[in-house]
Amino acid sequence: MNNKWIKSPLFHIAWILLLGGIYVFYKVNARLNPGPSITDSPTTIIGINHVGISVKDLDKMVAFYQQATNYPLLERTHIASDEAADRLFGQAGIQYEKAILKGPNMLLELTEFSNQTDTLIRNMPPQGPGMTHTCYQSADANSGYDMFKQAGVSMLSRGDEPVDLGGYGVTYAYAYDPEGNMVELEQMSETLIKLKIGTEWAKQHPVWMTQVALISPDLPQLTAYYQTLLAIEPFRVGSFKDNPKFDEIGNLDNLAFDAAWFGMDTQGKKIELMQYVNPPTPRPTKRKATDLGYTFSLEVLDIQEEYNRLKKLGVDFLSEPQKLEEFWTVLAHDVDGNLFSLRQAIEKESRYSLRNF
Repeated sequence: MNNKWIKSPLFHIAWILLLGGIYVFYKVNARLNPGPSITDSPTTIIGINHVGISVKDLDKMVAFYQQATNYPLLERTHIASDEAADRLFGQAGIQYEKAILKGPNMLLELTEFSNQTDTLIRNMPPQGPGMTHTCYQSADANSGYDMFKQAGVSMLSRGDEPVDLGGYGVTYAYAYDPEGNMVELEQMSETLIKLKIGTEWAKQHPVWMTQVALISPDLPQLTAYYQTLLAIEPFRVGSFKDNPKFDEIGNLDNLAFDAAWFGMDTQGKKIELMQYVNPPTPRPTKRKATDLGYTFSLEVLDIQEEYNRLKKLGVDFLSEPQKLEEFWTVLAHDVDGNLFSLRQAIEKESRYSLRNF
């Protein structure tokens, strides 16, 4: 190469632009495709299989969520006088009816337990504690915010439109379903959909689910717990405050929180852990297996292997794995008393397994 060209200002400008372009590419790629994710885990966990809600009025809640999401109803089942169910939930005489709705990347399961018919319902405070919400994402052009409003949600966020936090292509809002369970509604720009989700996939699936949100008074402890459980590190951690837009979303003045996120499977699915600093997250209580509100499951390829691994690590299981309906399942409490489950599809071809979505 000509030394004269190397010494010229144009060469240095071109070199700076090239390095700058490479830097921007890697920064954008890291944001759109954060790592690590569950695919990097040495465990047999393959992702979030379902978000569950224990409800008081199953008919009402099925009608609401079908209108809000257009998810098809796969089946409704009734369980009673079943020894496996009694062992799984740790209660004698367990009885429930469940409706399974099929989202495009996970299941939504609504369960009405017979012992919850007289329980009072209340709105979940955004500062928790516990599993406060799941998130429904959609494209701006086919807004899930509008669909949920038309279905009759009660808005928590301030104003008449979803909130734009920073002009990066996502708007946010919190709302309550008819029984006070909080939902997060995120709308994504066409550009972001194309880069992160896939335009054709989003056209075929207008509203999809993305996360399990757990709110804790001790974020480092809960983060360490899920890091051990999943055998991966969070892909992002941070502290957030002094942003009036957060106040609008959470309908709380001077809102401040810390957070950590674990990457899961497909279409941006993640476990979101948060600790509200202002207002502070209260201390949690151990959730009973049939209490109203949210639960979730992690699908595994070998439930006995994961059960043995986690039992040695001190995970609080309610029973040994039980064969019930479409899955081998075992329930557990995390370190904050949140209820979750591990499940393995009995049949490899099961339409309820993530492998066949």
